[in-house]
Amino acid sequence: MIRALRAWARKHTERSRYSPVGIAFHWVMALLVLFQLGWGYYASWLGVGGEKLRAYEVHSMVGLPILVLAIARLGWRVMIPGPINDADRQGLQTQVAYVMHYLFYLTFFGLPLSGWAMWSAIAEPGPLYLAGVIPWPQLPFDQLPLTTQWRIMDVAEDVHLALVAMLLVIIPLHVAAALKHHFWDRHDVLRGMLPEIPDAEDPRGETTHKPREPKIQPAKAPG
Repeated sequence: MIRALRAWARKHTERSRYSPVGIAFHWVMALLVLFQLGWGYYASWLGVGGEKLRAYEVHSMVGLPILVLAIARLGWRVMIPGPINDADRQGLQTQVAYVMHYLFYLTFFGLPLSGWAMWSAIAEPGPLYLAGVIPWPQLPFDQLPLTTQWRIMDVAEDVHLALVAMLLVIIPLHVAAALKHHFWDRHDVLRGMLPEIPDAEDPRGETTHKPREPKIQPAKAPG
């Protein structure tokens, strides 16, 4: 099974493209994360009451799928390595990209887990549902002293806010880097993460790209 999946994915990665599954993971999670940032900001401005609680219920319904998708995406990435593209040959830039990649995974796991802890630490907050459909258990905090529950709530909230702040920094950097690779360096990074357009339907009519060659300064003649 795994061998067959790798052989199927290799047909894409050998052309410096991510597999359709990898592409789906990337864009679905991107949309969910962007929604969560906007919705979380909206919910934070609501007054205490039923409307705010309902907003946080929606927040948790969307956040839990991000945790499930992060686990599935990590498993897929371990099983099916991504392509070697132009950006993998950029030395320090490549190392920075890897660090950004790890930071994204930290937020993909840390935000839903800290949110789950916050919800579970609130006295009788109501049930949790994965995508609003599948019941999701609460963490076993209900037997702890109330002061301990509030302490867990405070720590989890601090972690949650710190990870949100991290996302607000690394998302623009990630987008800017992708655009720089695509439009300035003419690398194949962004193209490999977009749905494939057959060459016959590509209005540019090009089957290959030409990365920008680095400028080499001419050597000065000895004086």
